[in-house]
Amino acid sequence: MKIPIYQIDAFANEVFRGNPAAVCPLDDWLEDAQLQAIAAENNLAETAYFVAQGEDYKLRWFTPQQEVDLCGHATLASAYVIFHYLKPETKAVTFNSQSGPLYVTREGDLLSMDFPAGAPVACSVSETLAGALGKPPREILCSRDYLAIYDSEDEVRALQPNFEALKTLDRRGVIVTAPGRTADFVSRFFAPGAGIPEDPVTGSAHCTLTPYWAKRLEKSKLRALQVSARGGELFCELRGNRVLIAGRCVRYLEGKIYV
Repeated sequence: MKIPIYQIDAFANEVFRGNPAAVCPLDDWLEDAQLQAIAAENNLAETAYFVAQGEDYKLRWFTPQQEVDLCGHATLASAYVIFHYLKPETKAVTFNSQSGPLYVTREGDLLSMDFPAGAPVACSVSETLAGALGKPPREILCSRDYLAIYDSEDEVRALQPNFEALKTLDRRGVIVTAPGRTADFVSRFFAPGAGIPEDPVTGSAHCTLTPYWAKRLEKSKLRALQVSARGGELFCELRGNRVLIAGRCVRYLEGKIYV
């Protein structure tokens, strides 16, 4: 069996930046064990698979270790593949996922995702989390992930977490964030329990970051930088209970998987 594969750098203006995702369009679903094995072999933060459902697509995401219920950068990468290879005449695509319908539109080279917002709330936090980050944050909130608030971009950039300790947490991962020097805010994302010590750029984390910073900065449109080693740029907008997350993509690789 030959399966097409594309490796796309999402939230990037050039190759070797942003977050790489593998995208595999399928005619029909493979067994879950085979989907997981391919994702492990790819050894990227996420491998996305989609199957056409009429005019829409069913979309699933796998880390090297497990399936996840939402992934922003691999959704953006999947839309890029559809827009550039499968349906170059279309301007919008709908993905059906475990997190409900996800919409991606394009305007020029900018792709914009419409995702559900997940505003963070106060929660009880174990002492393990603050210690595992290397420097205690000013505040910790939670949504689907923990959100650790720092005072400066320099603090966020300097963090050297204890990944073994972070593996023991009861949520998918930890977002760390602070006001940015040249952007509205910056962030990093750690999810060692899902096999991703640090994710280069995390679209889904901005479902939490956008409502937090929109409220704090009293503005609905925000420019964000994820300050990982590869780095990435995102344009975010809060619209009620939805978040628009936009960015660019660059093709790195195109080929076939033989299984």
